[in-house]
Amino acid sequence: MTRQTMRERFYADVGPLLDAEPRTALVLAVIGSGSLGDVSARHPERVIDVGIREQAMVGVAGGLALTGLRPIVHTYAPFLVERAYEQIKLDLGHQDVGAVLVSTGASYDASTAGRTHQAPADVALVSALPGWTVHVPGHADELTRMLRRAAGTDDRVYIRMSALQNTRAHPADGLLHLVRGGAHVRPLVLAVGPLLDTVLEATRDLPVRVAYTSTPHPLDTAGLRTLAGPAPVLAVVEPYLEGTSAAAVAAALSDRASRVAYVGVPRDVELRRYGSPKDHAAAHGLDAMGIRARAKELIG
Repeated sequence: MTRQTMRERFYADVGPLLDAEPRTALVLAVIGSGSLGDVSARHPERVIDVGIREQAMVGVAGGLALTGLRPIVHTYAPFLVERAYEQIKLDLGHQDVGAVLVSTGASYDASTAGRTHQAPADVALVSALPGWTVHVPGHADELTRMLRRAAGTDDRVYIRMSALQNTRAHPADGLLHLVRGGAHVRPLVLAVGPLLDTVLEATRDLPVRVAYTSTPHPLDTAGLRTLAGPAPVLAVVEPYLEGTSAAAVAAALSDRASRVAYVGVPRDVELRRYGSPKDHAAAHGLDAMGIRARAKELIG
């Protein structure tokens, strides 16, 4: 049986959410409308397609939230976060209202669409604003749990969907979980979201422990301190801009002599060749071979 993508799962989940909870609304900017026609027909007053106007999409969500509704907002990551960043900052954050932003495309899923459809900086940008929780699910089942939980609150939540998935779901409770153990003196590799399977493959015969989280912001700093130990040697493997988690990790380990490596989309590289997502991962050092090389450097 073909595994359901995160995007397919989101479209399957959002209709029942609107059916069950009359406070929930969905705001789109064309993307997704073709897959949600039946949902729109059932709830024409709570499914709003603003056209190709992403700033207006977030502004409408802010207005809906001010009236007491719970907006879910969806489009490609660069259009949702980068293009509408001012509206996220002001129409949601400054107004102190919540929404669930659900993006697709991740860092380079839409590799053949070019740089306009890629957003490796999205998690860093959202994390820079106060009051946001950022989820990066590694599996469609994790996405379902995150979406349902977020829809029942008034919080500001960003959920970053990806075409890349792990083979199975892991806990989506905001905490760090040890996936591969070993002696506590061994270095720790923290995998974020859909990169867990790649990290496990890359380190399968290396003397490291592997932990997992699908909520990089706010980071489970208590869990990190427990797993990292008194003299941390740590690698954070994140499927977006390299070093996005650096401030949170540094604050968590500020009282300990530590050595930390960050493995992600490099900050000083912009690919101008299209290629496939696998090509981009290899070029950025985010395939198993690249992650293995960085892990071996950490081990020394």
